[in-house]
Amino acid sequence: MIRDSRLSATLHLLLHLAEQADPIPSDSLARAMRTNPVVVRRLMAGLRRAGLVASEKGHGGGWRLVRKLPEITLLDVYRALGQPVMLAMGNRSDAPECLVEQAVNASLDSAFREAEATLLAHLENVTLAQLNAEFRARLSVRKQVCGLEKSDAE
Repeated sequence: MIRDSRLSATLHLLLHLAEQADPIPSDSLARAMRTNPVVVRRLMAGLRRAGLVASEKGHGGGWRLVRKLPEITLLDVYRALGQPVMLAMGNRSDAPECLVEQAVNASLDSAFREAEATLLAHLENVTLAQLNAEFRARLSVRKQVCGLEKSDAE
């Protein structure tokens, strides 16, 4: 099954942008993501329309964040991507007159609505600042494990 990873990829891009004061070109972001610059530009276009990022052309140009990390929720990013379908599962609709299909679909519809509402609530309550803090914590642990950062004990 092919999964839509645009939200995950876009959040990844945004966290890279958060780490740099200067604009980052699409090709640099693409290298970080191991993808094509066209993919980056497509993802960023919706974010630009939503007022989350801006692009600057020419030498020294690229993408930059327009809003601060605590102001951007994962739901904002999801909406900027055009609200892609969240759940890969759906109801069978080959025989809408079938009472069995109606009963099954009614039950599944309720479960799908609950799952989507839960996921949307989570996206609304998580900011890019929180994701960035999680990244920073993981980076700190890695540096300590690799001996790249002096410990407080020294």
